Amino acid sequence: MKSFSFITALFLSLSSFGQGWKILETQKVAFSNADVSGTFEDISGTIVFDPANLASAKFNFKLKVESINTGNGLQNKHARGDEWFHAEKYPYIEFESSKIEKTESGFKALGKLEMHGVKKEVSIPFTFVKKGNKGTFVAKFSVSRSEYNVGKKGNDVADILKITATLQVQKK
Repeated sequence: MKSFSFITALFLSLSSFGQGWKILETQKVAFSNADVSGTFEDISGTIVFDPANLASAKFNFKLKVESINTGNGLQNKHARGDEWFHAEKYPYIEFESSKIEKTESGFKALGKLEMHGVKKEVSIPFTFVKKGNKGTFVAKFSVSRSEYNVGKKGNDVADILKITATLQVQKK
């Protein structure tokens, strides 16, 4: 009887964490502004998300800065360098949610975005479509590169970067 109670308690405690999702291979996060566009091609993270249980939802993502791809080798080298993202010193762009909320058009993840050694509270709107044991998260938002000390202020590159993250996931 004790083992049944333990197994039942373990199952109930694990299920209270919500549904875990695995990010499928070859996912990319796109960025663009009037001057440059590209992708970060190495994303990892943890997703716990069940639309019916947002209290247990949690996102934690890492983009590997070294994986930036603008389609131009020289631009990639500059972007990874110390004038821009400084991949050697700041190898990741990270987001960790503190709360997930329902909105009229989907959801929003509240949390901290860390880039280039600077952490800021952000709100990232996203949608989620589930099909069987797979799903797609789509987040679209903007960041000011100068607020994160990426590149020089007043540089000839626009300050606001539009981000689009489309992540295909599968239940763990």
